[in-house]
Amino acid sequence: MKNTLLRLTFRRFLRHRMAVVGSIILLVIVFLIVFAPFASRYDPFEQDLLNRFQPPSAQHWMGTDDLGRDMWARILYGGRISLSVGLLSMAVAIVVGSLVGLLSGFYGGWVDSILSRITEIFLSIPRLFVLLALGMFLRSLNLPYVKAGSFAPIAFVIGVLSWMSVARLVRGSTLELREREFVVAARMIGATNMRLMFQHILPNVFSPIIVSATLGLAGAIISESGLSYLGFGVQLPTPTWGNMLSNTQNQMMIAPWTVIFPGLMIFIVVIAINYMGDGLRDALDPRHFTRE
Repeated sequence: MKNTLLRLTFRRFLRHRMAVVGSIILLVIVFLIVFAPFASRYDPFEQDLLNRFQPPSAQHWMGTDDLGRDMWARILYGGRISLSVGLLSMAVAIVVGSLVGLLSGFYGGWVDSILSRITEIFLSIPRLFVLLALGMFLRSLNLPYVKAGSFAPIAFVIGVLSWMSVARLVRGSTLELREREFVVAARMIGATNMRLMFQHILPNVFSPIIVSATLGLAGAIISESGLSYLGFGVQLPTPTWGNMLSNTQNQMMIAPWTVIFPGLMIFIVVIAINYMGDGLRDALDPRHFTRE
């Protein structure tokens, strides 16, 4: 049965052509980023002042920046940070949101009321200002795991401010599933609340969680890029796509490639992830399985 459902899901995903194209593009980009030392012959931090603002060429595929650093190498290494921030923040948001949604939907009553009010409070918080404030605060603590150029504080803050949509999604699904026959039967034979939540209900809400995770990943990458562009994200000389844009905003007229390529990478990756999320949403929709 599991193999059959997996094949049906995969087949439905393949029918979404843009999702397939987006997935292929994303896999190629991730492959190049992971194997950046082999994909580029230049050090992203190596300066060559005699070759400043070189346009794209066979030697420098994406040109060089104001310090003569190879843009292709910096794009690849910067992608490591940008995607790592997205993945880590998405993981934080999924864990927190799933836990809050499960507890709220399963127990109901005063637990649901308190957690729903907390969710609404977080939804009403102006996200950008809190991201700026908390990011600076975490850096000021000089914690041992928060080093110069570290992306951990930014990823953690973005994740903490992104769990609300996941919580609402999981809560709604849990409210429905807790009254289903298989949950009632498990309760009748003595299953504990923890077992009901994590072994019977949570596996049945994986599909919407996966879709929410893909869309949240794209949002987290944009958030990190925006923070880095404003100068409050990962700090130079560690490259990210966001701070590369910030560092070159005054060079648009004399070296437009220093702005075009980081912005283009953000655009391509976010669009690819969004299309992949759309494909997963259609493929995992249980209403489609009844028609096939």
